[in-house]
Amino acid sequence: MSRPTDAAPAKDQPLIDDIRLLGRLLGDVIREHEGEDTFALIERIRQLSVAFRRHADTRADRELKRLLHALSDAQAVSVIRAFTYFSHLANLAEDRHHIRRREVHERAGHIQPGSLDHTWQRLRRAAIGGDTIAETLRQGLVSPVLTAHPTEVQRASIREAEGDIARLLAQRDAIRARALAAGSRHGDRVSARELAANEALLRARITQLWHTRLLRFTKLTVADEIKNALAYHERTFIPEVPRLYGDIETALGGTPVAPFLRLGHWIGGDRDGNPNVNADTLWLALQRQSDVILRHYLREVHALGAELSLSAMLLPAPAALQALAEASPDTNEHRRDEPYRRALIGLYARLAATLTALSGGVAARHAVAPQNPYPDAAAFLADLRVIEAALIEQGCAALIEPRLKPLIRAVEVFGFHLATLDLRQSSDQHEVAVAELLARARIAPDYSTLDEGGKQRLLLQVLADPRPLQIPDAAYSAVTERELAIFRAAREARRRYGAAAIRHAIISHTEAVSDLLEVLVLQKEAGLLHGQWGEDARAELIVVPLFETIEDLEQAPRIMAEYYALPGVAALVHAGGPLEYGEQEIMLGYSDSNKDGGIFTSNWSLYQAEVALAALFDRLSAEHGRPLRLRLFHGRGGTVGRGGGPSYEAILAQPAGTVRGQIRLTEQGEVIGSKYANPDIGRRNLETLVAATLEATLLPPRRPVPARFLRAAQALSQASRAAYRALVYETPGFADYFFHATPIREIAELHIGSRPASRKATQRIEDLRAIPWVFSWGQCRLTLPGWYGFGSGVAALEADLGCDAAHALLREMHARWPFFATLLSNIDMVLAKSDLALGALYAELVPDARLRRRVFGAIEAEWHRTHAALRVITGHEQRLATNPALARSIEHRFPYIDPLHHLQVELIRRYRAGRQDEKVKRGIHLSINGIAAGLRNTG
Repeated sequence: MSRPTDAAPAKDQPLIDDIRLLGRLLGDVIREHEGEDTFALIERIRQLSVAFRRHADTRADRELKRLLHALSDAQAVSVIRAFTYFSHLANLAEDRHHIRRREVHERAGHIQPGSLDHTWQRLRRAAIGGDTIAETLRQGLVSPVLTAHPTEVQRASIREAEGDIARLLAQRDAIRARALAAGSRHGDRVSARELAANEALLRARITQLWHTRLLRFTKLTVADEIKNALAYHERTFIPEVPRLYGDIETALGGTPVAPFLRLGHWIGGDRDGNPNVNADTLWLALQRQSDVILRHYLREVHALGAELSLSAMLLPAPAALQALAEASPDTNEHRRDEPYRRALIGLYARLAATLTALSGGVAARHAVAPQNPYPDAAAFLADLRVIEAALIEQGCAALIEPRLKPLIRAVEVFGFHLATLDLRQSSDQHEVAVAELLARARIAPDYSTLDEGGKQRLLLQVLADPRPLQIPDAAYSAVTERELAIFRAAREARRRYGAAAIRHAIISHTEAVSDLLEVLVLQKEAGLLHGQWGEDARAELIVVPLFETIEDLEQAPRIMAEYYALPGVAALVHAGGPLEYGEQEIMLGYSDSNKDGGIFTSNWSLYQAEVALAALFDRLSAEHGRPLRLRLFHGRGGTVGRGGGPSYEAILAQPAGTVRGQIRLTEQGEVIGSKYANPDIGRRNLETLVAATLEATLLPPRRPVPARFLRAAQALSQASRAAYRALVYETPGFADYFFHATPIREIAELHIGSRPASRKATQRIEDLRAIPWVFSWGQCRLTLPGWYGFGSGVAALEADLGCDAAHALLREMHARWPFFATLLSNIDMVLAKSDLALGALYAELVPDARLRRRVFGAIEAEWHRTHAALRVITGHEQRLATNPALARSIEHRFPYIDPLHHLQVELIRRYRAGRQDEKVKRGIHLSINGIAAGLRNTG
């Protein structure tokens, strides 16, 4: 199906070859299973689209539009399926090429930014030694947090088949490499046979894909989302995280590295706006997480038993190992002289019993019956350490490296819980629960009507009173019962699965100090707050305010200063032990701040909030004479419009002194799949997070940001925000335009998440969640949240300073300020993926012609202003001039995405006109999938 013909660098020829191969096989499958006529139709559409996109053939464009408009519903679905599957296959080829090029660079000794090799090189130049690095990691935390936001549109069946294709592409490279190593430039009979067999397997998997349903029949449940997230842990995180630790320790000359890289997720604990999440889903998530990691341990212990066949007749066993073997219930005479095997059978029996106790699962093998479950992961780790020490004492340390050492590291990192599960709820729901508790206890009949000062005084009194608010056997509302149940479940879960299982209680829409105190009250009611307030009180869960809108970000430093000025708060945090509320985490929301104020103001408000919060906690630490550690949690989405973009550059662009070895950040939507579905790419992405965190911590900029840069950024922010809000919130009829000119209504019907697309059943932009907001603009190819307003900001600065002075200042900011350069790079990428012509096609869906012209005209004018601003600042006429690989990728992808857009608009028009046939609906939803796959970052 694919015939790329444009000249490409020789280094990209393997990518072109893979795309051609996969495209040809897809075409063969279509011809074989759908018939020659369908294949010919799809091929004609491909040729016309390529002719227009790459050669500006307007006749081809007109013919393409006529052809697509005339398709029947059934034909449209077949065409959409073909181009959608091609987008999926092209993604696999690009992923393989990314790995291939990385390997080429490494073999040639070329060190790439974002790699740990690059970080070690930079740190050596700065004379920073291994001990300093190890200590930074010991005190550090790097934690990607998976969330279940509704932009993940891929079914597990599709993902697994695509995983097989990815492995087969890697296998082709290995076959060719063996042939070259054997001295055969053009291959040999053996490699020819192997490649033919490989191609046959590829054909089989593509045939499977073609006949596998892309879409779900039913809406995802929370259980489905949990299963989906755990697939990434099984495939990537569990095997790759220990390897990454091993690489770091090797680079540091064998210096042990404490566990600092830990996984987190929200799935099963994020109640904000999702009525399907409750204490039951929390337990389900924890049970399934535990099941996954314990089964991994069981497999590894079983394999160790096969490997450690050492006989005590040949090598006397150390006393500790012998004691472990004697404690084992294994009495098989055949293993009497094999202490390692006996000990490991005992470990296996204990793990099997632990599996049943924690998840209800049953182990696959039983040399002896499951018995004596481990009380915690530390006890299992201690047994593994006995085996490790015995091997070292016997001079058999070589047997540690292949399996035992990664297993020990896995237990240190994953425990029996696998990943830390966050709790999240909206502040208004916490308030409802606390208000009812206070009313039923006859302390405050109408807590919610109190002013902020009154709320704080009352909540502090409640915290200081050792008596609970809840009355035994009293009936409470569903909201209150739900909130109490989840905090009680958290308390029990920490005891069953370990304190690392649940550590954070995140408060969405934090707007006041009382929002934080309410969560402390709920912890107190659930037995998570211990001791006497103001004396020896300590809380188990970190209270994490989430500041989301522009106004919330501006108020964040004041709110946190007032919170820590309250009696007992600083003492509470100082008293917190390991894995308790002993540090302050603050979450910053990228998505809602962008929807509120536009791309530039969102990023600038986040930057200012980070600087102010870091300064506040430095001051608080000095005032209290003890450190109050601050960790920032970045709520980044997949797209630039939701805070996405390359993680390495994003972390290095953080204000100086705000990372400090600790960072948590969300991974969301399709980006989870693109980053972590392939284990090799997943490991590289984890490496990038570690590399950036170390560099941002240990290599701060030598000079502060000039004041004139900060003043210019403030001016840009004010003007860009005004332009953005003028369009989105102040243009009459804008919401109508959005709901007609994007597939937002059709996206809401997709079964791609357990959470509703809107917070309320309205068509107000304010009530729409940021994820479908950005997703919809990506589908219609205007990508508005990722760039709108910046051009107006630059125009305002030009008017204020004069064009020459403004341009000189902006160019200097771009050259010297990572924050500004990274933001412009992201805007540049988003503009490169936008297409005004396609946006105009979607605008035709708006029935009100005057509204259509007014809104689209404003968008078009701002697009040109932003494009011109980037040209002036960067000096590049074309977008992505500094990223030719991505530019070529986009250039090759667009001809295959264009037909999907045209057909999506055509089918939406039919659907909204009343032809709500199942084929029409399915075609629309398939096109959403295909466009999302083609653009690669959707929400």
